[in-house]
Amino acid sequence: MKSCLQPLLAWVLAASAGVALAQPARPPAAATTAPAPQASQPPTVSASARRLYERSKGQLLQIRTLLKTQDSQASVGSGFLVSDEGHVVTNYHVVSQFALEPDSFRLRYATTDGQGGALELLDFDARRDLALLRAVDDGKGSGLRGRGALAFRPQSQPLAKGERIYSMGNPHDVAFAVVEGNYNGLVERSFDPLIYYAGGINPGMSGGPVLDEDGRVVGVNVSTLLFAQQVSFLVPGEFAEDLVKRSVGAKPIRTAAWARLRDQLTRYQDELVTRFLAQPWESANNDRYRVPVPKQDFMRCWGRGTPADTKGLDFERSQCRMDHALFVSGNLQTGWLDMSHEAYDGSKLGALRFSRQYSQSFRNERLGGADKSRTAPYCKEQFVDREGLPLRAVVCLRAYRKLEGLHDLSVLVTTVDAATAGALGRFDAKGVSFDNALKLAAHYLEGFAWTTAKAK
Repeated sequence: MKSCLQPLLAWVLAASAGVALAQPARPPAAATTAPAPQASQPPTVSASARRLYERSKGQLLQIRTLLKTQDSQASVGSGFLVSDEGHVVTNYHVVSQFALEPDSFRLRYATTDGQGGALELLDFDARRDLALLRAVDDGKGSGLRGRGALAFRPQSQPLAKGERIYSMGNPHDVAFAVVEGNYNGLVERSFDPLIYYAGGINPGMSGGPVLDEDGRVVGVNVSTLLFAQQVSFLVPGEFAEDLVKRSVGAKPIRTAAWARLRDQLTRYQDELVTRFLAQPWESANNDRYRVPVPKQDFMRCWGRGTPADTKGLDFERSQCRMDHALFVSGNLQTGWLDMSHEAYDGSKLGALRFSRQYSQSFRNERLGGADKSRTAPYCKEQFVDREGLPLRAVVCLRAYRKLEGLHDLSVLVTTVDAATAGALGRFDAKGVSFDNALKLAAHYLEGFAWTTAKAK
């Protein structure tokens, strides 16, 4: 860590001591219906889809989170049987309310033939958005025992791009359904493997199985890309199979699982930060400043600028962000990195007008406030020298209330070396330990410097 960064980061140490998921379906505020256009026709379902549904419907479930004291449902998702003893796989986000507030919620299942019963939570993997449940014996010796189980496709038999696969679940709590789609390989530039599925996954289908032509599980419904058609994502089946193998004999989780969740998130952010810090910065190709831009191994960057004939402030903007976030609860997602920069040329405006607009850009940055999940940000502003380049820097931390040891980090940086030129950068890391926050802040600040083409 450079010596010029020590006072700023040491202050934060002292101060801080004090892509959209396919959500489980939520009850709407008011239900409305409208007649379908008369010209529309129901989608056709292939013979393969009908055959697979009939073959596997006995192992397909709806998973409901109900209020503890009544039968009103808080959310609805899907799941599937993975053992003849009644073990069930679903998404973590489907059962997160119960996992974190077991005194307020309970879990129930419903089968395609109208049976129902209670479920208990054995384990979850928040990083992969998976959970393992087991049906509670109803005292009559039935439950879900003897209904069979879906098998996982062996990893030694990978799918080929374009193969037909079949997603199952209960979309919007309407009815059990099967949706045909295509396997399109793994999502590029994703930190963890995700399957790109060309098919429609809707709320309520989260946690349902996706099968190959032989009825074997290749993935688990997890999310969809908003404002896009037929772009959905699946957790690869191997991670669900691993969860089943290591936790099939686990004891049920009876108390709020915040500590277990914190431990999983802490391990994840350690790996994320280690891999990120090992990557060198890329160049933003600015004539005056070296501005830190990440390699796009597991981030995606977008840019824009002003037209060449603009008569006002010229700028170039770039934003880079991880597509995938980790679900904690309905109010909180975490576990990603986000950064942006803007380079300004105000020579057409003059020093006074440029200074006014440049300062306003810095003031417009929002750092959030205290809420149910996190404290208000603790911030420190300081001027930092980076090899002769003067920077104005602000480092902020927000602590998580129920995930002890994890924080949201924000770093704002602006150059203050010229009357009509400048660069402004922002770096955000969600859900990192304090030590990793210090490393990330130092790494980001050290990414600023002069370019060799800097004007004298």
